[in-house]
Amino acid sequence: MTPDLSPTRWAGRDDGPGPEHRRWHHAVNDSLANAAKTAPGQKAAHAPSSATSRGIALMGFRSDEGVRRNRGRTGAAEAPAAIRAALTSLSAPKALVVRDLGDVTVVGDGLEEGQERLGREISDALQAGNLPVVLGGGHETAFGSYLGLAASGALAGQRLGIINLDAHFDLRADSIPSSGTPFRQIAELEAAAGRPFTYRVVGISEANNTLDLFQTAARLGVEHLLDEDCSASALPAVKDFVDRFLDGVDAVYLTIDLDVLPAHTAPGVSAPAALGVPMEVILAVCRQLSASSKLVHVDVVELNPRFDIDNRTARAAARLVHAIASEYTALPRETPADPASLLKLGIELP
Repeated sequence: MTPDLSPTRWAGRDDGPGPEHRRWHHAVNDSLANAAKTAPGQKAAHAPSSATSRGIALMGFRSDEGVRRNRGRTGAAEAPAAIRAALTSLSAPKALVVRDLGDVTVVGDGLEEGQERLGREISDALQAGNLPVVLGGGHETAFGSYLGLAASGALAGQRLGIINLDAHFDLRADSIPSSGTPFRQIAELEAAAGRPFTYRVVGISEANNTLDLFQTAARLGVEHLLDEDCSASALPAVKDFVDRFLDGVDAVYLTIDLDVLPAHTAPGVSAPAALGVPMEVILAVCRQLSASSKLVHVDVVELNPRFDIDNRTARAAARLVHAIASEYTALPRETPADPASLLKLGIELP
């Protein structure tokens, strides 16, 4: 595992100075410049208007050791770079603050050490007042996410709720931790701490989870929606399911396994979905959770660039991260339709 995170500058399309041209690479690089304090008192051309804006702490977890242990298709360690490349030229809301902290890299079979390191970085980001967004990595990322939440103090006196957008429960009871075991591991630690395990899953594939996994989920009080019950026409019912989840918790950890999406949207995963949940439904759920004021942590996992087609899966991941970040900062989607709207954005007309 690498000893340190190594944040680097992003590159992307640049249409000119000013907030109306701001993209993700501007937001990331502005944060790097501000942190380095290379020009005291000077504001970057694309810098957010408010220094008090809540920040997104982006970090990668370069791991597919959990996928290998789970006998899946390896390659997820390459995902953080692919998602960043898909994000870099997306438009960035004017007040969005994004700090790219770099990657934690798991080398060889050192998964547990890597999860502990990821947990420390997440804990630090939470204590600094940021929303950590982790780019996995296999779904073993989730256990590192939980370690960070637990160590940060963010859960003190709070009811944690985990919501997983996923075709699989990932509740296996294997003796060796893998990408298939993280929520069983979390359940055991929450029980040992005397806390309830509040875990919901949207998009479960009945065909790809054994009866034992359904029985384990029932025993642990896990509620779920099947993929076939999450069509676009069923969106109101899906949002009701999410609202009921939100009503019972204080702090939300959102984890998105990209294999919840249909294979034509997300071919680049270890286990492509024969059915899956439509992108518009997953996007709506992400917006709903991000706008709830309860979101404390996000990870996006299981992208495998080796099997992606035209970067479809990476682009889907980037679109979800973009939506989460936009909603979290409580900003409107900046698509003005008239001159008055442009003036509100501080854009002067000729």
